[in-house]
Amino acid sequence: MRSKQLVFSDPSVLRKMQYIIFGSTILYFGRDIFVPISFAMLISFVLYPVCAWLERKGTGRLPAIIISLSILLISGLLMVILLFNQFIGFLREWPALQMKLNQSWIQLSQLLENFAGISKVQQQLMISKMSDQSGSNFIDMIRSTLNASIYSAVLFILIPVYTVLILYKRSYWVKILMRVFPSENKDSMREMLSLTIQTYYSFIKGMLIVYLIVAVLNSIGLLLLGIPHAFLFGFTTSILTFIPYIGIIVGSLLPVALAWITYDSIWYPLGVIGIFIFVQYLEANVIFPVAVSSRLNVNTFAMLIAIFTGGILWGLSGMILFVPFVGILKLVADHNPKWKTISMILGNEK
Repeated sequence: MRSKQLVFSDPSVLRKMQYIIFGSTILYFGRDIFVPISFAMLISFVLYPVCAWLERKGTGRLPAIIISLSILLISGLLMVILLFNQFIGFLREWPALQMKLNQSWIQLSQLLENFAGISKVQQQLMISKMSDQSGSNFIDMIRSTLNASIYSAVLFILIPVYTVLILYKRSYWVKILMRVFPSENKDSMREMLSLTIQTYYSFIKGMLIVYLIVAVLNSIGLLLLGIPHAFLFGFTTSILTFIPYIGIIVGSLLPVALAWITYDSIWYPLGVIGIFIFVQYLEANVIFPVAVSSRLNVNTFAMLIAIFTGGILWGLSGMILFVPFVGILKLVADHNPKWKTISMILGNEK
């Protein structure tokens, strides 16, 4: 009991707890400022080698930045086009799918009347009550969707601008960093920056491995069910999972509808949904932590804590951004003898 009192009365321990609390508070309430800057830093670190290569070939700094950023934006545009094509394909299948829905509803209504004793009048009353409740929820959903769309549009403008400024003034930012940490050796700081860029690269490589594994698992599952174009749907759904929540829903609509139309049974669409849910569970809890943490030299437990903490502080953006943040923290701790304990906590035993 006495030792516990001594630990918590230690000024250094209390100071560290204050740093954690104040830092978390600042990150939480300043997330609208820090999130776009963090994404811009991530993108600038990824694009820096391309910009440096173009500059070595004689391209000016600003044109090199614009070219590399344009390549990234075109890739994002292709993903949006892929999402749109999935939606158009679903609309083509909608008439046949609507007929299946009507037939299934008639069968379900008859089943409820025969075995549950719920008359069709009672079913209509239940449906009208649910529609009234869903109407108010639908308005709230539209309002939240509009707010999210406006925020996303602002981020879509801010992040490229921040990225250009970071890359164009990178020498100036390095000088500022040297002045912020004057006690550090300049060569050591430059090595740290180089390793930080490599850490972000490792993060991107790990993410590519995650999407590839998810695509293969989706394709194998659909192939075992006998769904037509299994590899196309498997890889498309894996790519669309990059778009949070909406991507996986839109990506699964067409294979679910096609399974229903092809086999005329409810079990095949449920099987497709079950495959996607199972693969998403593996991706979130096994594949992502293992593949990304191995690239960042961070243990799986620390990676899961980072994802959970990022989700609390910054939502979905934090779940993405806190992963490389932990990798950079591990990198800094490895080069600072005073942070040896943090390095051991975040790293692997070897």
